[in-house]
Amino acid sequence: MMRAMASWQEFQRHAPELGETARRLMDGYPHKVLATLRADGSPRVSGTETSVRDGELWTGSMPGAVKAADLRRDPRMAIHVTSRAPDPDDPSSWEGDLKLSGRAVEITDPGALAAFDLPDAGSHLFRIELAEVVWTRVRGNELVITAWGEGAGVREFRRK
Repeated sequence: MMRAMASWQEFQRHAPELGETARRLMDGYPHKVLATLRADGSPRVSGTETSVRDGELWTGSMPGAVKAADLRRDPRMAIHVTSRAPDPDDPSSWEGDLKLSGRAVEITDPGALAAFDLPDAGSHLFRIELAEVVWTRVRGNELVITAWGEGAGVREFRRK
């Protein structure tokens, strides 16, 4: 049974501060890592880019890409956004990592695809529905984890 999912807009409405940080990191680091599941259930990671448009989070792929085949078969996915390494003398200068998980819904409507001006005929377009967003960073001598989950709200954890 799949958990409840939210659009990007719904996530931002429920977690505005985390949403602002997530958007900053996503816009600042365009190259992300997408995790999907292969047919045998083992993980696959692929490079990807995302965009936020009309209150939704989007990703796509070239025609025939294995990540698109993975998502068509099993829509569960995760995206990892990394940031620059911190100053070694100041771990708190690290912007942190952002992880999003949920499912990818393929868009096949020709009108919707045309609105995105995709680079190739046959390109794949997926709308990401969010189940969880997690921002991990260092503050002082603590690892600080801020997590939002659909239906669970925002929680913060600290570890020394």
